[in-house]
Amino acid sequence: MRTLFFPIFLSTFILSSCKTLRQKNIQFTTLISTSESWDGTKLPKYADKDPEITIIKVVIPGKTKLAWHKHPNINAGILLKGKLSIITVNRDTLRLKAGDPIVEVVNTWHYGINENNKPAEIVVFYAGTKSTPLSIKKD
Repeated sequence: MRTLFFPIFLSTFILSSCKTLRQKNIQFTTLISTSESWDGTKLPKYADKDPEITIIKVVIPGKTKLAWHKHPNINAGILLKGKLSIITVNRDTLRLKAGDPIVEVVNTWHYGINENNKPAEIVVFYAGTKSTPLSIKKD
């Protein structure tokens, strides 16, 4: 009796667990899929070096302008909170609000600005190579 009870109990537990998993409403939403940065420039090909993926969270206080900089690697992000504007040296401008994705420009001088009073939070994913900086600040 004891040897029969455990397999039946285990089977019932597994089936009920699977049923629970099947009942969850898991959704996958592609926020962006592209081969171009936000200004329409084609993204560069990857180098034959050791890859390095970096994920950072940036909190930009209200009324703050970032320094001019450029990114040597492909990177993309999603603005979690607030609003943020990105302006290139050519004066191309992208205005982001919370929930918006961005595929950043590569090797193009630009800056970000939070013109609002509340902080802006963005998570950025960098697809680069070892020993390559995430950004280069303009002198």
